Amino acid sequence: MQITEGATLTNSVQAVAEGQLDMTPAPMILPFLLARGIGPYAGIGEERGAELAGNMRALFFSSSSAFVFTHYNNSDITDIRNIEGKRIWNGPARGAALTSGRALIKALSGLQDGTGYEGVQTNWPDMVSTITGGGVDGWVSPEGLPSGRQITIAATGGITIHDMPSDILNSELGQQVVNAPGHARYTVPVDEYRAAYEGNDITIVTDDDTFDTFAVAFAQSVHASMDDDLAYAITKAYLDAEERFATGAPIGQYLFLSFGDIDGVREGACGPVQMKMHPGAIRAYEDAGHNIADCLRP
Repeated sequence: MQITEGATLTNSVQAVAEGQLDMTPAPMILPFLLARGIGPYAGIGEERGAELAGNMRALFFSSSSAFVFTHYNNSDITDIRNIEGKRIWNGPARGAALTSGRALIKALSGLQDGTGYEGVQTNWPDMVSTITGGGVDGWVSPEGLPSGRQITIAATGGITIHDMPSDILNSELGQQVVNAPGHARYTVPVDEYRAAYEGNDITIVTDDDTFDTFAVAFAQSVHASMDDDLAYAITKAYLDAEERFATGAPIGQYLFLSFGDIDGVREGACGPVQMKMHPGAIRAYEDAGHNIADCLRP
C-alpha cells in the first residue's frame, strides 16, 4: 500500500472506478458528481460516469477534516461576511474541496468565486507557501484538530480561525451547505477546540460555546472486483482499531467513524449519493455483531 501525500482525490476516485487503483478515501460528493458526469467529471459524460460510479464499493465510512475560514491577524479582513474583492485560497483546481470551499464562502458572504471575490487555487503541496508568501487575503480549507497546516502557517504570524456563525448556520442556505451531498455536521466544544491549538498563535472565533461547521463525509472505497477476503481483512483491521482511532489524536472523539451499525443515511450513502458496500466489508461488520442496512447491499 502506498500513501500519496497531496493527491487530488478527484483523480483517485476515477482511478478506482476504472480499476487502475485498488483503494482510495472518497469524499462522498465525488461519486455523486461522477454518477452524473458533472463538475470535474463533465468530460466523462453521464452514461460513462454512471457506469464508473457503479464500479465503486465502500469498506467503511468516516467524516474527517472540517471546513474553516482563516486569515492572518494583520489582514484587512475584519468581517468574514464582507470579503468582496479579496483573494481567497479555496482549494485545489479540480478537487472536491474546491466545491465545498466555494459553498462555505457563499454561505458566509453570499459571494461567488470570480465575481464577488477572487478564488485562488493551487495543488495541496503549494497551499502553505501560497498563503505564507502573501498571495491571498484569507483561506478556506478542510482541517483536522489540530491542523498541522494551520500551525505551520501561524509560525509566520498569528492567524484567526472562524466557525460558521449561528445565524448563518441555521439559515436556509447554511443548512443546505451543511446537509449537501458529501457533507456532515461538525460540532466541537469551543474550549476543547482552543485547547488543541494551545501554545500556538491561533485565535478561535465563534459566537457561542461550540465550534460549528461541516465536515466532509468519506467512504474508504475500492473497486467492486476486489477479492472478498482482502476486503474482509482490511475492514476487520479497521474495526479492531476503534480504540486507537478514538484516543490517538484530539480530533478522534469528534470524528464520525463507522464502528457500529451502518444505516446508510447517516453515512450519506443511501440518499442523493448512492454507494454500496463491498460484500467482504459487510461480512466483517456482521462478524463483529453489527447490522448493515439493505440499501448498502450490492
